[in-house]
Amino acid sequence: MKNVEKYARGYFMPPKTSLKWTQKESITEAPIWCSVDLRDGNQALIVPMNLEEKLEYFKLLVEIGFKEIEVGFPAASETEFAFLRTLIEQDLIPDDVTIQVLTQSREHIIRKTFEALQGAKKAVVHLYNSTSVAQREQVFRKSKEEIIEIAIVGAKLLKQCASETEGNFQFQYSPESFTGTEIDFALEICNRVLDIWQPTAENPVIINLPATVSMSMPHVYASQIEYMSENMRYREHVILSLHPHNDRGTGVADAELGMLAGAQRVEGTLFGNGERTGNVDIVTLALNLYSHGVDPKLNFTNIPAIISVYERLTKMRVSERHPYGGELVFTAFSGSHQDAIAKGMSWREEKNPQHWSVPYLLIDPKDIGREYEGDIIRINSQSGKGGIGYVLQLKYGLDLPPKMREHFGYCVKNVSDRQQKELMPDEIHDIFMKEYVNIKTPVEFVKYRFADEEDFRTIVTLRDSSGVKELTGTGSGRLDAISNVLQAHLGLDYTDLIYTEHALETGSKSQAVSYIGIKGSNGKVHWGCGIDVDIMTSSVKALFSAVNNMTR
Repeated sequence: MKNVEKYARGYFMPPKTSLKWTQKESITEAPIWCSVDLRDGNQALIVPMNLEEKLEYFKLLVEIGFKEIEVGFPAASETEFAFLRTLIEQDLIPDDVTIQVLTQSREHIIRKTFEALQGAKKAVVHLYNSTSVAQREQVFRKSKEEIIEIAIVGAKLLKQCASETEGNFQFQYSPESFTGTEIDFALEICNRVLDIWQPTAENPVIINLPATVSMSMPHVYASQIEYMSENMRYREHVILSLHPHNDRGTGVADAELGMLAGAQRVEGTLFGNGERTGNVDIVTLALNLYSHGVDPKLNFTNIPAIISVYERLTKMRVSERHPYGGELVFTAFSGSHQDAIAKGMSWREEKNPQHWSVPYLLIDPKDIGREYEGDIIRINSQSGKGGIGYVLQLKYGLDLPPKMREHFGYCVKNVSDRQQKELMPDEIHDIFMKEYVNIKTPVEFVKYRFADEEDFRTIVTLRDSSGVKELTGTGSGRLDAISNVLQAHLGLDYTDLIYTEHALETGSKSQAVSYIGIKGSNGKVHWGCGIDVDIMTSSVKALFSAVNNMTR
């Protein structure tokens, strides 16, 4: 690409890197989660939520299990102010939930914020000012000392307003645009704010280190977090927080490595909504922990319901390929994938193992409210016999013999390819019924009876183009006798009769299903299926279906 020389690294590595975080295998416990959907996420919507919508979204976040929720920037608009007052005055905040509000380090905004917070049972007041080289030089045109002074003035005013306002308040500071700030300067400004607030075990302070713009590879962000964690004053009384954005598509990786590096808290949104490419996606982070056997302390057991509310209130759409939540993320169209999943599910039923290990499925879709039927395996022209057979077995209880699955698989793929579309389970079932089940032409089975049990003499009544006929035959068994009748009547020659059967539950009445394959003189196998309340009759119908498929 052209103009590559115009770009240079805008981030800063720590002066010393210990990289202790690289020696940790995984995250062993969930962080403190703080949803910023109602502030950072809401401000990024084309049409921000109104008061009623924000109240419904707040209720959703509480139901999911968030204990810290940033509810807005109350000094920014009347809607933001009214929303916070409604939560407080109508006592809509559960006792175990802490609300958070954002304020710039500007006097009139801080005072307006505390006016909105009057009477809050517990609230985090989140103070921020920009610290990056680009912001200092281009936006504020101020020196480092002048930027520090902005933070100090705001920190002092927070203490004063908190002492004058009814409520219970905790403080949080963010050096906004942290990732574009020299690390020693970021450390200095955070320490200067901490000196003013004097955190204690009873009243810890949150220091939030946002990737306001993601500027580096995730390991650099982790190294920055580790350096801040190891060199920050009052560290034992500081809750170190992350707020990654997703400009480089690495928001989740930034958060996960940042937690390994010492962060205890993560701010993000459902499905990653937020400015530009969005905030870090808390759904993905939480379920990544879940996939490793770590309780995320958030309830995503009904992802479809959460998505429904999310999409309606935000007017945003969760992509079909979005991790965990997307419509297609547990779906296999590829034949080899389908076959492996189907076999893995069968193995799981057979062995009942303690841990989930089904090929291609990171977690059990049912654990987050997704159904196997119609979710895991969907059928198009790329699908294979295993997947197609799995759909029939799961939804309709039809357990086809392996060779018949292969035969039917090609039949279904041809239909999908010809029609250039995905086939739904009912369409697959319709194809199966039309092609194999109780086929009545050119010869229709009417009834049978046994005249002599000793040599299995059988009288078969059938109907063909010339009318109804009664024919007699013998064989080594009942089905063999009927087979001999058909071969003689139609002048056919086939061998290697393949036969399987099983019970089929359809509603309250148990039926039997039989599958028969017959090999013609040319070596081609023809299949038929019979379904009836009587197992022998289902076998006869299957034989007639196979013979009819051979002749037509």
